[in-house]
Amino acid sequence: MLARLSSLCGLLLALVTFHTQAQPCPDEATYQTLQQQLKNWDDSYHRLGISQVSDAIYDASRTRFEQWQTCFKDLPVDNPLLTAGGPMTHPVVQTGLAKLADDKAVKAWLKGRQDLWIQPKVDGVAVTLVYRQGRLQQVISRGDGVRGQNWERSARAINAIPQQLPQPVDIVLQGELYWRLPGHIQAVAGSVNARSTVAGLMARQHLSAEQGQGIGLFVWDWPEGQGTHAERLHHLSTLGFADSLAYSQPIEHIEHAKLWRERWYTTALPFASDGVVLRQGQRPLAQRWQAKPPNWAAAWKYPHAKALGEVRNVTFNIGRTGRITPMLELTPVRLDDRTIRRISAGSLQRWQSLDIRPGDQVAISLAGLTIPRLDSVVMRASERIEVLAPDPNNYHALSCWQATPGCESQFVARLNWLSSKKGLALPFVGPGTWNTLIQTGRITHLLDWLTLDAAQLANIDGLGERRIARLLNSLQQARQQPFERWVKAIGLPPTGDVPLGQSWRALVARDEQAWQAHPGIGGQRAAQLSAFLRDPNVLALSEQLRAAGIAGFD
Repeated sequence: MLARLSSLCGLLLALVTFHTQAQPCPDEATYQTLQQQLKNWDDSYHRLGISQVSDAIYDASRTRFEQWQTCFKDLPVDNPLLTAGGPMTHPVVQTGLAKLADDKAVKAWLKGRQDLWIQPKVDGVAVTLVYRQGRLQQVISRGDGVRGQNWERSARAINAIPQQLPQPVDIVLQGELYWRLPGHIQAVAGSVNARSTVAGLMARQHLSAEQGQGIGLFVWDWPEGQGTHAERLHHLSTLGFADSLAYSQPIEHIEHAKLWRERWYTTALPFASDGVVLRQGQRPLAQRWQAKPPNWAAAWKYPHAKALGEVRNVTFNIGRTGRITPMLELTPVRLDDRTIRRISAGSLQRWQSLDIRPGDQVAISLAGLTIPRLDSVVMRASERIEVLAPDPNNYHALSCWQATPGCESQFVARLNWLSSKKGLALPFVGPGTWNTLIQTGRITHLLDWLTLDAAQLANIDGLGERRIARLLNSLQQARQQPFERWVKAIGLPPTGDVPLGQSWRALVARDEQAWQAHPGIGGQRAAQLSAFLRDPNVLALSEQLRAAGIAGFD
């Protein structure tokens, strides 16, 4: 609801939300790199109205930097609001909000307080409105909380800001200019850069009527208002600020707060919101307010869908078909109530283009609110540690049929596919089982497991009699699987609904032209199928299956 940089005073949220533990001291070059990056972001946001990164990434970066400051006490401390101020003085300073990290912090804040209220934390840009005799006189951006920019000219184009109130009152209001998003559900859509959109428009010299129509106003405080909070809300409603009353609810305890927080997070609102604001009705006189978080109001933000992660190591998974997937091992980071330790960098080409190395800071989010996803590199480590990637020329659909050096990942992927539901659907057999058998030397080729017996499995750590019996039973059941399942399990490229018959000899006899005669099989797929069925390693597998008496391979 308040401007982003007011959150700097509430570091507790970032510390918990991102599981930002005490960071070891970096080298001075890394420290200064992050310092300069923050300066650029701050200047862009305050002077140009452009937010270059999400609030979550900014907060996490700022938190990390302030922790690092203890390592470099002799260096100058940066001021994140250096370019935020302006020529206009707020009649009443804008305070900002402290952030409550979790249920425990919320309970502690609520304890002993009375006349409690909750509102959505509207995700926009903060503003002060000054009316004299009911007529709009000043519109001031939040700036540094004490001084801000003159936004009166732009405000004339915003229909949501009344130019004349229905009563001839002198009044100072504080609120949020937001981008209108009818039917917006925060849990589904996120903030969709709504705050940056408004900040960018207000930084312009001129707003069109259409642009002004897209901006709404939520008044969240009347600093000099008298009476109870409920009375102040009803008075604001009579002046034309009905949203203040409509989106303010009395609460008595944390369960009430949880209910409204969840409701506003998961149901449609006309604006983006990044949490809720808890308020108590009583507060000091306005002239005593300071440009720092007060003790009579606090924010409880929604789980972040973005976070900042530090790369510890880069490894590479090689899949069954030879696809190389770079994996980033991260310092554990909290993201939407989940702890993320590992994330895919996508393709080898993407990793190479991003040039991610250990020590880099990366932005991660949740794709579809469920799957961790790499978004971008936020900051590069000053020391570029060399990472040796596998040669893609060495890996393809017909490589790594044995557990030889360099083939460990692809070989295990072949075994995992074989035992999966798309293969032989072997119960009680998964990656852990295969890794144990490989590490103990019981398996070096794809079908070695067909000849395993109880004696060979005895004395393997973690395999008791019961587990050995269950494993052998599962492996024995594989022999009864039909021919088509076996062919797919050893890795035949996808064939859609094309019938595979009941004979390996007949299948191998199909040439590319025969394959292309079937619907859905093009020239490229036909070539892949033909190459697979004639590969020496695959032919050797078929001989093993024939010797084992598997139906269709005789």
